[in-house]
Parts: sequence; structure tokens; C-alpha cells
Amino acid sequence: MSEELLSLSGVNAWYGESHILHGVDLRVNRGEVVTLLGRNGAGRTTTLKSIMGMVGKRTGSIRLFGQETVNMATHQVARLGLGYCPEERGIFASLSCEENLLLPPAVASGGMSVDELYELFPNLKERRHSPGTRLSGGEQQMLAVARILRTGAKLLLLDEISEGLAPVIVHTLARTIRTLRERGFTIVMVEQNFRFAAPLADRFYVMEHGRIVEGFSAAELDARMGMLHEYLGV
Repeated sequence: MSEELLSLSGVNAWYGESHILHGVDLRVNRGEVVTLLGRNGAGRTTTLKSIMGMVGKRTGSIRLFGQETVNMATHQVARLGLGYCPEERGIFASLSCEENLLLPPAVASGGMSVDELYELFPNLKERRHSPGTRLSGGEQQMLAVARILRTGAKLLLLDEISEGLAPVIVHTLARTIRTLRERGFTIVMVEQNFRFAAPLADRFYVMEHGRIVEGFSAAELDARMGMLHEYLGV
């Protein structure tokens, strides 16, 4: 029986008066890579932000590591061992690469050391003294991922980490996700790049209009391609 690390049940979310999520149900088991698919505006990023407590209002149930978190503040959710890598990356331009890497506080024990992260991302070691403004888009994305690995988070929420990057960087990020899964991390990805996401995920959820409309395993992927073409145009 797989251990369930994250479950959403009947989750609704709002930004101000805008009702974005409408009864989202999903589950993520320990050690899985789960990908949320859908067109822009389907509610995938809002789902990640709802898990983190970064929306105006949320209702329903969000259980994380066995605890109900729907009424918790964002910093309390993070300290359960959750790491969020936003689409906008959030690199501080005035700080060096290494200063950016060291900035977030530890949320749990067992975070990766700076040396381990430089082994995982050799580009960052070469650029460790470079200011954030001098890093390429790919280097910024590597830094954004590396930064949350140092905190001790064991469940990672990754939002569009391959977007707009050169193929060689996308390949590096794919290799990184495989390595993290081997090391026991659990990952939820929002990804527009289906070719990037498809070989990495154990399970998929498809979202449309703020709802989960399909859920299936990697083993079912070939049989579901017709449905994915209908929803995503892939």
C-alpha cells in the first residue's frame, strides 16, 4: 500500500471575487512524480498555490504529511517539508548565485549541502560568484530548483520549470528530476511541455476550467493520447 503524502478533496480557491478552482480532488504518494496537464488558465498553478496557502481563500481539505493544512498559514505549510518553485523563479538580482542559494531557511532536516547541489548543477558552481542579473534563464531555473533542495523539503511543487529554455537545459532538468526521484523526493509538476513531462511522470492529472477531468498512470499514457489531444492539442 503506497503512503499518501498529499491529498486534495473538494478544494475550491479564489483570488478576490474570482472563483478559480471548483472541487479539485487529487492524491500524491510518497516517491511519485505527478504532473498536472492542461491549457493555460486551467487552474494548474492555482492548485500549487492552494497547496502552499498562497491564494486569497480556499475551502475543502488539503492534507499534507497526514496533517490538515487548509487553514494553515503559508510559512506553517512550508515547515512541514514543502518546497515551491514558482514559474517566475524569484532570483534576487543584487545577490550572487551562491547568496541566492543560501537565502531560504531550512524547513526540515536532511537538506542537500551546497557541495551536493554543485555536483547536481555544475553550471551553478562555475557561476557561484555571478550576480543574479548575469545568470542565463537556464541558470536561473537551475538555481530556483537548487534553492528549495537545500531547505530540507521532501515534497516539491515545480511550476513550468522547462518553459522557454534551451533543449540542453531542459535535458539537464529532466535528468535532475530522475535523480531526485531516486533519492526519495516526491514531486508535483505543472508543465506545458508535454514531451518533457511525459517520460518523467508516474501519474498524470488533466485539468480544465478549474477541475480535474482525467487522471491516469504512465502505463495508460499511450491509450489516453486521443483524450490528451482533445484537451491539450498534443
